[in-house]
Amino acid sequence: MPSGYRRSVELRTLRYFVAVAEELHFGRAATRLHMSQPPLSRAIKRLETEVGALLFTRSSAGVTLTAVGAVLLDEARALLDQADRVRARVAAAAGAATLTVGILGDSTDPGATRLAAAHRRSHPGIDVRIRDTDLTDPTCGLRAGLVDVALTRAPFDETALTVRELRADPVGVVLRADDPLARRGTLKLADLGDRRWFRFPRGTDPAWQAYWNGGEPREGPVVRVVQECLQAVLWNGTVGLAPLGHDLPAELAVVPLIDMAPSRVVAVWNEGDPNPLIRSFVEIATAAYRR
Repeated sequence: MPSGYRRSVELRTLRYFVAVAEELHFGRAATRLHMSQPPLSRAIKRLETEVGALLFTRSSAGVTLTAVGAVLLDEARALLDQADRVRARVAAAAGAATLTVGILGDSTDPGATRLAAAHRRSHPGIDVRIRDTDLTDPTCGLRAGLVDVALTRAPFDETALTVRELRADPVGVVLRADDPLARRGTLKLADLGDRRWFRFPRGTDPAWQAYWNGGEPREGPVVRVVQECLQAVLWNGTVGLAPLGHDLPAELAVVPLIDMAPSRVVAVWNEGDPNPLIRSFVEIATAAYRR
C-alpha cells in the first residue's frame, strides 16, 4: 500500500472500488451496486484520499486504472474473498449460520413455496432471512452486499455473477378486461406499438428494462412495484408484460405474446462466493422449481 494509506478502509468501500475497476465506468458501476452515481464518486474520492494516490485516470474517453489502482484491485479482491470466507466459517462455528435471500416479487410462486419447505427439512438450523425487493433491482440487493443469493428473473447484467436457470415462463401482455385486445387469443409485440407502457426508473439495469419493454424504448408511467404496474393498467389503460400463470384481479386480463422470449426464473449469487450455504440453497432450488 502507498505510504499515504493511514487508516482502515471499510469492506463496503472496497466493494465499490472493485465495481468501478471492473466496469471502468462510474455509471455502470453504480447500476451494478444499485446506488446512484454521486455517492459512489464521493466514496472513491475518499478512498483515494485515504490511500494517498489516484486510483483512476478520468478523461472524456472514460476511466482507466492507475498503477496504484491496479495494485489495490488485486489486494482488494483478495481481502474481500478472505472476508467472505471468514464470515462463513465463523457463522458455521457459532452454530448460528444465516443465509439472506433476495426475492423479486414472486414470493407466492409454487416453486418458492416448495423451496422453503425443502430447505427447512434439509437445514433446520439455518436462519433464512428474506429480503423482498422492488422491480428496479433485478439482483435484489446482491451487488450491494445486502443478500447472499437472489431468486429473480433474467435478463440483467451478469458481470461478476453466477446464474443458474430454474425455470422459463411464457410471457403475456396485461390489459384491462374491457380492452378490445383482451379478447384475442394471442398477440404480437407489433400489436402494442401505439400503446403506452409502464417503465422503470432511470438507472435501472438496461438489459432488464429492455426485456420488459419488448426491446424498444417506450413512453408511459414510471413504476417500481407490481401493484403500481397493475394500477397503471386499471386507471390508464397502460400495457405491460408479465409471466403467465399469475393470479390477476377480475378487471384485468393477460394475453400470451407469441414473439416474446420466455422469462427465466434464476438463482444468482456473486461469482466465487465460497459460502457453502449458497451452493446447497441453489441445489435445493433447482429441484424445487423443476417439479
